[in-house]
Amino acid sequence: MFVIDMFNKKTAMPTPDNALPGRSEPLPTAQTHFVNGRPLKGPYPEGLEIAYLGMGCFWGAERLFWTIPGVYVTAVGYAGGITPNPTYNETTTGLTGHAEIVKVVFDPSVVSYRDLLKVFFEEHDPTQGMRQGNDIGTTYRSAVYTTTDEQAVEAGQAAEAFQGALDAAGKKVRITTEFAPLDVFYYAEDYHQQYLAKNPGGYCGLKGTGVTCPAG
Repeated sequence: MFVIDMFNKKTAMPTPDNALPGRSEPLPTAQTHFVNGRPLKGPYPEGLEIAYLGMGCFWGAERLFWTIPGVYVTAVGYAGGITPNPTYNETTTGLTGHAEIVKVVFDPSVVSYRDLLKVFFEEHDPTQGMRQGNDIGTTYRSAVYTTTDEQAVEAGQAAEAFQGALDAAGKKVRITTEFAPLDVFYYAEDYHQQYLAKNPGGYCGLKGTGVTCPAG
């Protein structure tokens, strides 16, 4: 019964009444990206855009995006929940409501938002609800948080296209990705930033469905 209770708590979104209180001060991070030395939190060059994508554990997802030509800088953090400036340990309780998110700052003249969405849908399984493989809880849900109306439209179109591809492949599953306007992005602790560059043998839970996304 205890295991079931813990599972239910981790996979149910909290309410403002039972969410953890968090803190007013942001968690400290380095000023620059560990891999490319660019400013982690800006300022960024004019003309760049930002995508916020959740694919389960953010370690492998961040590494995936920082290798893409046209991506200027990446960072990991938390979004989509209630608790201000949550810690990693707090998010994994399920009592903050946040998902693990990769912030992707990119040059749209080199790589488009739709290109990034194609990578997003192909490189994880967006049909698993409040989990990604063996990683279970609200923090591991698939999520796209948009910053413009154009991003929201493109995200919806990409999801529709990928659902069609899943159907054509006979997968008989539905996309469970959360799509919402970005409220606040909270940077994760410094040791999480570019974690797999600092720890090359570290855990990466990314695993796609094997289906190609027509978007892009």
